[in-house]
Amino acid sequence: MRDWIASRSPKPFTVVTDNSASRKLAEVCDAVGTVIKGKPENIRHALVAIIAGGHLLIEDVPGIGKTTLANAFARAFDLAFQRIQFTSDLLPSDVTGLSVFNQRTGEFEWKPGPIFANLVLADEINRATPKTQSALLEAMAEMQVTAEGVTRPLPDPFIVIATQNPSEHHGTFPLPESQLDRFLLRLNLGYPTHSEEREILLDRLEGDPLDGVSAVMSAQELLEMQESVGQIRVDDVLVDYLLKIVEATRTHESLELGISPRGSLALFRAAQANAVIEGRSFCIPDDIKHLVIPCFAHRILVGTRISAGTARIREAERILTSIIDSVEVPV
Repeated sequence: MRDWIASRSPKPFTVVTDNSASRKLAEVCDAVGTVIKGKPENIRHALVAIIAGGHLLIEDVPGIGKTTLANAFARAFDLAFQRIQFTSDLLPSDVTGLSVFNQRTGEFEWKPGPIFANLVLADEINRATPKTQSALLEAMAEMQVTAEGVTRPLPDPFIVIATQNPSEHHGTFPLPESQLDRFLLRLNLGYPTHSEEREILLDRLEGDPLDGVSAVMSAQELLEMQESVGQIRVDDVLVDYLLKIVEATRTHESLELGISPRGSLALFRAAQANAVIEGRSFCIPDDIKHLVIPCFAHRILVGTRISAGTARIREAERILTSIIDSVEVPV
């Protein structure tokens, strides 16, 4: 695994620091920050997922701003946006599309579903049945949809931002490990402070702040930036540091399921994306260290003595923090 990851680091050192790209991405964060108050770290992590070409899971109680965050990023990147409200009666064909008989022509015509967009918001994904949730698996993993025996490619770029309510809430179906593993990062927004919520209320006196979010970058610019992520240099020492953290999750006595190779690749890619955002052509230890919890907490499985839901995620974060502290940071 280590050899494979190391081979992905281009040699010689060909990428130059692009401060103009970093400034553009800072403008994206500022634009989203006009509607998501007091959450710069969450905005930054969401941007990491988008630049890395990955998918994002946001878990929190209703009304925190999860949907607004996705919509703001779609506007800032000028992406085709679709929102799917997941409910218990939603069918897989409602997501992927289906063929409809045209009486005038006497033929079946393919009607694409809302999954055919650049940025898809899967709202309250864990309120749908597992069968409907699985309709996203192929799309998220392979950027294509197979329906009625025909495989159709999805637009590029293609990003899923899914929101879910805590699993202990009524009417929810826990996401299986195989689906959680498809999300590059998981975020928790949390409640705003008094001053932040006051600002949110006052901002809406003159209309919806989303209307003021204009395009900072185009979809083509985003594609080019996603391609540049793979060229970011990751030193062999940092590869070893990443893998030591991964291996610690596989041997930890409190974990039933450690990080898979897909999780290793996710953290590797996220660290490269963070370097792009900071305008660097190389990774540093902090690129890895600061992304371990949002990248790994939803992937590991804590022992059954911990109740499901929020308590299990908090325990996962605690264990990951102890692992990070125990692994020596390379100089």
